[in-house]
Amino acid sequence: MLRDHPLRVELCNELHTRPFTQLTGPETITHLGMLTNEETAEDERAHVGLLCQRFNVTAPPPGTKHFMADMGHFFMVWERHTEFSTYTFFLNRRDVDRKDCDSSPSKHRAAVPFSKTAIELVPSDWLKSVPGERLVGVHLELEGHDSTERTMQEQVAFFPSGNLSACTLRGGLAAVWMDFSINEDGYGRILVKDYGLKPRQIGRAVQRLLEIETYRMMALLSLPLAQQYGARLAKAGRVLTEITTRMTDHREVDNEKNLLRELTELSAEIEQAAAATSYRFSASKAYHELVKQRNQKLKEDYMDGFQKIESFLDRRLTPAMRTCEAMAVRLDTLSKRVARAGQLLRTRVDIQLEEQNSALLKSMDRRARIQLRLQETVEGLSVAAISYYVVSLIYYLSKGIKSIGFEINASVVAAISIPFVVSALWLSVRRVRKIVERDGRD
Repeated sequence: MLRDHPLRVELCNELHTRPFTQLTGPETITHLGMLTNEETAEDERAHVGLLCQRFNVTAPPPGTKHFMADMGHFFMVWERHTEFSTYTFFLNRRDVDRKDCDSSPSKHRAAVPFSKTAIELVPSDWLKSVPGERLVGVHLELEGHDSTERTMQEQVAFFPSGNLSACTLRGGLAAVWMDFSINEDGYGRILVKDYGLKPRQIGRAVQRLLEIETYRMMALLSLPLAQQYGARLAKAGRVLTEITTRMTDHREVDNEKNLLRELTELSAEIEQAAAATSYRFSASKAYHELVKQRNQKLKEDYMDGFQKIESFLDRRLTPAMRTCEAMAVRLDTLSKRVARAGQLLRTRVDIQLEEQNSALLKSMDRRARIQLRLQETVEGLSVAAISYYVVSLIYYLSKGIKSIGFEINASVVAAISIPFVVSALWLSVRRVRKIVERDGRD
């Protein structure tokens, strides 16, 4: 029996997570994107479990990152990502319209887009306690091929902002209107008209539209950071230019040390900015790539009088992303410039310190030579002084011997001993000095 890798099943199932929902119009969808963090994953699963409990549905098991459930009145999809989670609620308008017509035959079968949204069926108290902060909120209306045809003015009237993009998909098999705005109810709007796509195809198109809106907002999270740190980096650049200019004017070590301290403080400030922005900038770059990828998968065609979604985003989102990318490059360049300036300044300080140390060593060498000469002089004086005392002792010793009866001339004995005493002492001092010098070299 072969032994499986512990992650084999998990890795295989990764390709089957987050499947596309098969959709047929008319359908109303509400999509929420909640900005969270990795620590709230279990809280989110538990909160989804509370909703399942209300509608007698099995709750998601621990560790789940994607969950789909039919709540009876609506269908829900929950997806857990690294730093955000999405909640998507689906309501089939055909069932709602049928119930409305049964209860009131006078009502029109053609539902007005955005007149009833899927989130209205979600318990309000549960919605208020959803973990995180809402970053994305959008209502999507999917109309079938048998829905009422409208003029272009009637379609545009469903979007209060009046600023929207529109396109056709897959050679005219579907049409999309999208405003990328936040309306009075706190949600944006997307209207999709299906002219002949298969349920799985329309499901993929709807999911990509919702992902474009989600990843667009996540990508733009870095723009306020770029604007916030732009002025600080400009000031840091001016300070660095001033420091490098002053580096050419100062020659004293103390001034160089002051410049090095200022440069170190500037480097710390830049590193703090890099630590605060690097993750956000890199994440925004990844989200922007996802937006472009999802947009390419839509296979858009132009609709007369409107910009395609790709063109709409390229005009507004791309410049913002380029600003963030330029800020990241600017931050990296400034960090490298500070490092080079610091290295140059440290080199200059080291060279000046070496010059001072060399001058100090030369001064110490001169002092040592002078001290040696003084020592030699002192040694000569010491030999003379000690010889004087030794000869005096010999003189007194001779006088003492003479006093006990020996005929000795103390002065002659002392005089004869002088050359011997001086020679012996000079040789002794020289020998001691050689021993000391040899020990010093060892």
